[in-house]
Amino acid sequence: MKNAIRDLRATHGWSQAHLAALLDVSRQTVIAIETGRYDPSLPLAFALARLFGQPIETIFFPDQETA
Repeated sequence: MKNAIRDLRATHGWSQAHLAALLDVSRQTVIAIETGRYDPSLPLAFALARLFGQPIETIFFPDQETA
């Protein structure tokens, strides 16, 4: 799953470590989400959406559309 976490984080001027601390996850988790190697749990996705003040569907989107 693709996401806009890196761009949103940069817009806020936050480091990966700062975002990890806000979410109570490891920096490695933030890196894995940003690179698409890890899809966050639904509660974590909601926490990210709340933190950035955006709907989940504007932060996360599928790699490719399926019919």
